Amino acid sequence: MGANDLSSVGQSVRRKEDKRFLTGAGQFTDDVNAHNQTWAYFLRSPHAHAKIRGIDTTKAKSAPGVVAVFTGGDLTGVNGLPCGWLITGTDGQPMKEPPHPVLAQGKVRYVGDGVALVIAETLAQAKDAAEQIEVDYEVLAPVVDPVAALKSGAPLIHDGAPGNKCYTWALGDKAAVDAAFAKAAHVTKLDIVNNRLIPNAIEPRAAVASFNRADDSYTLYVTSQNPHVERLLMTAFVLGLPETKVRVIAPDVGGGFGSKIYLYPEETALVWASKQVNRPIKWTADRSEAFLSDAHGRDHVTHAELALDKDGKFLGMRVQTTAAMGAYLSTFASCIPTILYATLLAGQYTTPVIHCEVTAVFTNTAPVDAYRGAGRPEATYVVERLVHAAAVEMGIAQDEIRRRNFIRSFPYQTPVALTYDTGGYDACLDEAMKLADVKGFPSRKSESAKRGKLRGIGYASYIEACGIAPSNIGGALGARAGLYEVGQVRVNPTGGVTVFTGSHSHGQGHETTFAQVVASRLGIPIDNVEVVHGDTGRIPFGMGTYGSRSLAVGGTAIVKALDKIVAKGKKIAAHLLEAAEADVEFKDGKFTVAGTDRSKAFGEVALAAYVPHNYPLYKLEPGLDETAFYDPTNFTFPAGTHICEVEIDPDTGDVQILNFSACDDFGNIINPMIVEGQVHGGLAQGIGQALLEACVYDKESGQLLTGSLMDYALPRAHHVPSFKVATKVTPCTHNPLGAKGCGEAGAIGAPAALMNAVHDALAGAGVTYLDMPATPQRVWTAIQTAKH
Repeated sequence: MGANDLSSVGQSVRRKEDKRFLTGAGQFTDDVNAHNQTWAYFLRSPHAHAKIRGIDTTKAKSAPGVVAVFTGGDLTGVNGLPCGWLITGTDGQPMKEPPHPVLAQGKVRYVGDGVALVIAETLAQAKDAAEQIEVDYEVLAPVVDPVAALKSGAPLIHDGAPGNKCYTWALGDKAAVDAAFAKAAHVTKLDIVNNRLIPNAIEPRAAVASFNRADDSYTLYVTSQNPHVERLLMTAFVLGLPETKVRVIAPDVGGGFGSKIYLYPEETALVWASKQVNRPIKWTADRSEAFLSDAHGRDHVTHAELALDKDGKFLGMRVQTTAAMGAYLSTFASCIPTILYATLLAGQYTTPVIHCEVTAVFTNTAPVDAYRGAGRPEATYVVERLVHAAAVEMGIAQDEIRRRNFIRSFPYQTPVALTYDTGGYDACLDEAMKLADVKGFPSRKSESAKRGKLRGIGYASYIEACGIAPSNIGGALGARAGLYEVGQVRVNPTGGVTVFTGSHSHGQGHETTFAQVVASRLGIPIDNVEVVHGDTGRIPFGMGTYGSRSLAVGGTAIVKALDKIVAKGKKIAAHLLEAAEADVEFKDGKFTVAGTDRSKAFGEVALAAYVPHNYPLYKLEPGLDETAFYDPTNFTFPAGTHICEVEIDPDTGDVQILNFSACDDFGNIINPMIVEGQVHGGLAQGIGQALLEACVYDKESGQLLTGSLMDYALPRAHHVPSFKVATKVTPCTHNPLGAKGCGEAGAIGAPAALMNAVHDALAGAGVTYLDMPATPQRVWTAIQTAKH
């Protein structure tokens, strides 16, 4: 389908933005350079936990090329970074929210905590000067394990958080769950670790900040997924600046996966310092710095139990999770293991009662926040590992135990607060099994055994809640911001269209999919549609991109703005055609008087809107420019089944993925090619977590042991099979596009499917449990332990 075809929704239109990326014409934050620019370097703590007894910057300030050196004590009037979600504990008290200073004040709490900002004429000079800063540390014992941090006598990280506890929170009816377990014929129990991950977007974080003395304003270029939110948090809560005096621009962004949602200390410090030195300042993290300072993901320790009757019907579930927050609360950290985790523990199943208790803990590690999936992968892993284990223990086939418990009647109210509007779980399971050739698995398993290999197959039937809405419910649950989105559609006099969206694209292809929606609705070529995002100076206030919300929420805002455009266009066309407005229809780019061949093209109406003296449009304002805000009435609920097939070499512990099949229900799909690409990327990241990735801190020193790509293993081409993917469609019932979201699904379903396959294979060697990641060393050790 070409880019100029008019009815492109549902077609695999090639991405418009790829031309500039493939030809090197993209502009990322590090490509931005300002006149008279300086360079920033952050001196970071080498200790996980220490008091700062003193900082001597004298030598650094007199070093060649140095413009200024700032420490935490210099940032007078600068507040700490805020957390955007308030969680209320089971005791009725708000969570503990200790200060998160822009630069450390009196104490450092993790390796990588910012201690000083050096600004110089060159980056090399800034680094050299930082080495001359003398910091007198009183080193304290650290605690990096969330369970250990709760124990009596553990080092206290914040005076304002006794016992290192941020909150204990619960969801569900505990008494009803206890009653369900009391009458259960079988109970499956698992202890689960969801390993900490480091995001590793291909583009590291960066910022360029400048101050304009002429109007006392600031401009910040930054790698952000939501520039308006970044500006709001920075101005209103930290720097105390008028929002209108700060312009935040997030140009092309090379991946985020959640790690670029947050307000970080670095860009905040640069904005503040740009006024102090009255020159632009640039900072770009190197990869090692990113490992230390980017917000990490996951890091849960969970005990979970599933109660079943004699036929394998689920009766109840109880979950206790200890979730690491890191040294400070990141922007949305508090809601990840609560609102976005416990509410998804129903999965695709009719489990009548569920109770979940979460204890959030401070540790001497980098802060933890949303990472692709954000709570949903953790919930799916708990549910699907329990389901797999229960099926094995009760001798029920993996597909059969799921079918016995699938939800089939909608809308469905879960026992953990959510109401699913629609779904079709059997169809996805059926298609995934067909793609995976499950019927042929026994013969393949037998063939592997002849070669001395262990073959296994694993299922994961996941569901996720996307859109993170609506605002009134979010507010009741502790959200400190709205969860709506904005779309502005500006029709130019010649009929071209500019779309301004509060959503932000950092690899998702919004410039193509949003253009497809607009072009199809207005009956114009896609090339006539320009999509603008990422600049608070150009776009209305929007909430950005996260939680697979862009099309379902941002796209719907655009559709509602388009509805206003068409409605006004009908009024104009009625005048031009000398007809009643009620008789004017709009289809395929034409306004037509019903039942006649009299019509006006969209471009003619657009021109008339801006040149009204040619056509006297009584009582109508000139122009054709409309804005709409959309606040959803519910989450959207993508779902699907993933099936993984692995072969393990018992002599080496190496796990090879032979087949991976996924059938997902994303609702209506605008661009199948882009959706498939999103699924592939998510699956690769999920495979990375299950097979390779683990962020590890030394328990004695608190040092990050996996601080580079030499130690932190990302998936490579040979780890990833040729995926077999398909989709089924049950449209979302509460947005006009019928869309649900697709960006995180792969990372949600893949870890459980892969680890269930590994457990299925290792059962032949007597191994009953293995935590992620299933590295060769870990798998081999488990096999050897089972032998003895």
